[in-house]
Amino acid sequence: MKQNKKVFAEGLCFTKFFLFFVVGSLFGSFFEEIQWFIQKGLWTSRHDLLIGPFSTLYGFGVLLFLLFLGPGNNRRGFFKTFLYSFFIGGIFEYIAGILSEKFFQIKFWDYSKMFLNIQGKTTIPIMVIWGIFGVLILKVVYPLLSKWIEKIPCLLGKIVYIFLFLFLAFDMVFSYSVFGRMVLRHKGKEPKTFIGAFYDQKFNDEFMYNKYPILKGE
Repeated sequence: MKQNKKVFAEGLCFTKFFLFFVVGSLFGSFFEEIQWFIQKGLWTSRHDLLIGPFSTLYGFGVLLFLLFLGPGNNRRGFFKTFLYSFFIGGIFEYIAGILSEKFFQIKFWDYSKMFLNIQGKTTIPIMVIWGIFGVLILKVVYPLLSKWIEKIPCLLGKIVYIFLFLFLAFDMVFSYSVFGRMVLRHKGKEPKTFIGAFYDQKFNDEFMYNKYPILKGE
């Protein structure tokens, strides 16, 4: 009896969601840097992790689109997909802006001077971009890239997936803890562990401001 060939990351599964998170994070980083270069004439880092060119804001945005809109995507029209993506992206960016300020006291973006902004956390025009972005992801990128992912040999796919998952998990914990230590340092709190002391030495304000010019308001 012929057995069905096992397919890597078949359907809407965690593995495929994670791989799209990686793709979205990479895309977001380069998109932001190109956009910044066009607007400011400067090429500067626009990613939010210390290791690698990742902007996890976009990665989480893609993840939310797949989680909420992936089921039933084939039956949903372009307008509804745009409308849902418009609200999902806008609400997510607004909440992310609040959380980054609350926990890290950092404004990675500030739209307070832009047209139709919502408390400086997002704007209606940018929510329109989120809507377009959602349509492109769900109607164009996902169907095409999903088929390519499922053609990856299972063993190779598992190795790549495990490596990326462990790497990004470390990168995110490491990066967020460095930002957290920066906040505590600005509050005048001395490090209580050797890790905090190491962060203060290797990732001091000068390093962080050079790595993330946005922290200086640039």
